[in-house]
Amino acid sequence: MAEKRDYYEILGIDRSASEDDIKKAYRALAKKYHPDLNKDEDAPEKFKEVQEAYEVLNDPQTKSTYDQFGHAGLESSGFNFDNFSFDNFGFGGFGDLGDIFGSFFGGMGGQTRARNSNAPRKGQDKFMSMKIDFMESIKGLTKTLKLDVEEQCSECLGSGAKSKNDIKSCPTCNGTGRTVRTQQTMFGMSQVQTTCPNCQGSGQVIENKCPKCKGSGFNKKKIEVEVTIPAGIQSGQQLRIAGKGDRGFNGGPNGDLYIEVMVMPHNYFQRNGNDIYITVPLSIVDATLGSKIDVPTVHGDVQLTIPSGTQPDQRFRLKGKGVKDIRTSYYGDQYVIVDVKVPTSLNREEKELFNKLKDIEKKSKKSVFERFRNSFK
Repeated sequence: MAEKRDYYEILGIDRSASEDDIKKAYRALAKKYHPDLNKDEDAPEKFKEVQEAYEVLNDPQTKSTYDQFGHAGLESSGFNFDNFSFDNFGFGGFGDLGDIFGSFFGGMGGQTRARNSNAPRKGQDKFMSMKIDFMESIKGLTKTLKLDVEEQCSECLGSGAKSKNDIKSCPTCNGTGRTVRTQQTMFGMSQVQTTCPNCQGSGQVIENKCPKCKGSGFNKKKIEVEVTIPAGIQSGQQLRIAGKGDRGFNGGPNGDLYIEVMVMPHNYFQRNGNDIYITVPLSIVDATLGSKIDVPTVHGDVQLTIPSGTQPDQRFRLKGKGVKDIRTSYYGDQYVIVDVKVPTSLNREEKELFNKLKDIEKKSKKSVFERFRNSFK
């Protein structure tokens, strides 16, 4: 993927910008670089860049993915960077923006909106969750999902017609997708506009239906999709699978499938950002005299030197033994917390040794409690 500019930079906003700020910046730049208004050679490319930035930042899911993982995260989740062009772009949902362009094109904004109501529309997005093990989230993996999808008919390409010549303008609404009827009210005669009952608002009727999909424009299929889960993913983050959501309308593309990853907890490891924490038991002898122990990490065992005089809950850092950052090559650290265990039962030999140690403390007056009590004198 070619190097891309930061989307916030393209729209001239900061990362704390609200939804209204994003739309406001987009409207201004879309008007500035629209190819029908701006004849500069680079206007179409800039318009496409602005369009792409808005498409990502205006959608909560893609914005969250971009904020956390950047362009690489969008690419790995299946985001289609090539799906932006002036030809397939409409201004539905930006009422005042359509009015602005209407004023430039001799009042054609209303006609554009009418056409858009019958134009191909993308289907709704789907959402699902996926549980993975803790270590799978650390190392990453590829999983195969079995999905029931409604894909565009390969024979008619979603039109539902046997051939292009079999698609005719609806005679009931004259291709507008709307019918108008006049009715008497208490205030006089009024006109009521409704969806055309003959074409269901599409503005078109099919004379000969496609034999493969029987006029529906889609076919139901059971498919397998490989989902790549990147190393370092955290619970609650989402992956986007393009085109695997609900079917589109009027031959439009399918929506997308969003998979929320749920990471199961580990018995010993705990994660905080890119750092890993683990508590290990240590005998009072090893804590006192020092020792070398093999500590489990998410990357395998690592030898750790325990210095003499180690205290309970003392923390040691293993640099670079944490989780790989999902956007960079940086690794977090692992922190080892020592849980010094005091024995609850002793054999005869152990008791004798501890009693000797106690006698030595008394003679040298090095008892911890004695030093504490003397501090009050």
